[in-house]
This record gives sequence, structure tokens and C-alpha cells, in this order.
Amino acid sequence: GNYNWGNGKFKQFSEPSEGYHGLVFSDTFGVGSQFGNIQFIIRARVEGLRDFGPAISPFNSWQLLQGVETLSLRVQRHVDNTLELATWLENHPQVKEVEYPGLESSKYNKLAKKYLKNGFGAVLSFELNGTKENATKFIDNLKLTSHLANVGDTKTLIIQPSATTHQQLSDEAQLAAGVKPNSLRVSVGIEHIDDIKADFEQAFAAIK
Repeated sequence: GNYNWGNGKFKQFSEPSEGYHGLVFSDTFGVGSQFGNIQFIIRARVEGLRDFGPAISPFNSWQLLQGVETLSLRVQRHVDNTLELATWLENHPQVKEVEYPGLESSKYNKLAKKYLKNGFGAVLSFELNGTKENATKFIDNLKLTSHLANVGDTKTLIIQPSATTHQQLSDEAQLAAGVKPNSLRVSVGIEHIDDIKADFEQAFAAIK
């Protein structure tokens, strides 16, 4: 279209985007740019479709319906595995702290028990007794667990937020968001819990 979204009334176009390393959409894709005035549709695509995911295909719809049939069974396995892994990590000598509302030590445990009657979710984070480099090395030595940023998969996934999801932020902004250099986030899958713990244990051994 011809409308100038970078006229100053719409900050999401005229001010730097933290999610894209300070990119100003109106400068790069606005009126007078080499691409033409495509700032609105570009932002709708790279942020709207990314965040809301409305463009589902017929095949993906069919897969979704297939998955719903066993959803409750899988979620229960996710939840059971996560609580057991969190408890195990909390007692591990190479772990400084574990964040999971299902743990008695969590400051959110009372609220979690009040509102989450069927389990406490499948995502936890933990802080290593070590440096940012130790956290990176830990991930590199995992074999069963996948280094991926999504959550809710049937397989166990792990990331280092300071180097992935929050890497565009300054160190100060990361800490303000609760992201520490040596912290790791885990989306626990439905593998046998003994296999998950064994994978973590051999990775811990590699960074001693």
C-alpha cells in the first residue's frame, strides 16, 4: 500500500525492534526503500505469523487431530518426568538452583498446588555451578536430549537462554528478565526418565 506506517504514530514501525537487533521496519522496508513500501506486510509476516501461527495446512490440521487423541496420556508422562527430573537436579552437586513450581522449595509451590491440580507443567530451568562456558559445554555433551528452542515436544529439549532466546538483550536486561549466563531451560519429553537422567549425568561428568 501507500500508507506511511513510519510517520511516528506507530512505534512498532518507527522505533528499533529488540527482536530483530534494532531493525527499524519503516527505514528498511518503508516509503522510499529499495523494496518498496512493504513495512506493514513484512512486519505482519515476521512477527505476526511467527507469534500467532495462523497459517495451518490441511495436513497439519489432520496431524493435530491425530495427536489430540493421546494428548492426556502424553501430558501426564511429561508432567511426571519433569517433577522427577527437577527433584533429581535439585539434589545434584553440580546444580546451584532449580526453578520448577512443583518443588517444595519453590516460592510458587503453594500457588501451584492450589491452581495446578493435575501437575506442574513440563518446563523447568536450572542453574549450573559454573560459568556460561560450562553451560554451553554441558549442552554440547548431551546425546539423547536435543538442542532446540521450542517446547512441548515428545523428546526432551534444552537451550541456554542467554545464548539463544535472549541473546539480543544486554547482560543487564537478561538478568532483569531472570536469565543468568549459566542457566539452562529444559522442556522435558516422554522418554523413560532413567534415560533422561543418564543423559544428563554423562553431560555433567563431561564438564567436571
